[in-house]
Amino acid sequence: MVSAGDFKNGITIEIDNQVYQIIDFQHVKPGKGAAFVRTKLKNIKNGGVIEQSFRPTEKFPVARIDRVDMQYLYNDGDFYYFMDTETFEQIQLAPDAIGDALKFVKENEMVKICSHNGNVFAIEPPLFVELEVVDTEPGFKGNTATGATKPATVETGALVYVPLFVNNNDKIKIDTRTGEYLSRV
Repeated sequence: MVSAGDFKNGITIEIDNQVYQIIDFQHVKPGKGAAFVRTKLKNIKNGGVIEQSFRPTEKFPVARIDRVDMQYLYNDGDFYYFMDTETFEQIQLAPDAIGDALKFVKENEMVKICSHNGNVFAIEPPLFVELEVVDTEPGFKGNTATGATKPATVETGALVYVPLFVNNNDKIKIDTRTGEYLSRV
């Protein structure tokens, strides 16, 4: 149990049989009346964000989130398959549980599977990936003064905006949180 007065960013709590992660909190002590804690909470199952206020003495159960490293095996069109590399246990997940989490992940790469009470709610890809550019327009010499970008398709099928000097078959580093180009490899 954690009291609202002890909230910190990133803590996951259960409220009304829903699991929320604290995104932001603020202790407020108005000149008149009792102090309270103003929070922004993100529902980890559907991603919705709500704002709610609590008395500092209110207590909530801490939600236990399991993060397991698993290898992304393949997609057969209906399901995505993952394997625990220690126990070799495999799980399959429907595309609606995956969302856009795998748009920068190749087969056989490691991801983190996040679950609460055995129900998978999110997949965390590696923070940075190196992918090959499979389709982009050729760059033109001397046209770099403006810092312009062009669209490029990488080997997973995702679209990334890259500088003009990047060509087909170049390996690039991408930040999976933002989908931004970082550098050539």
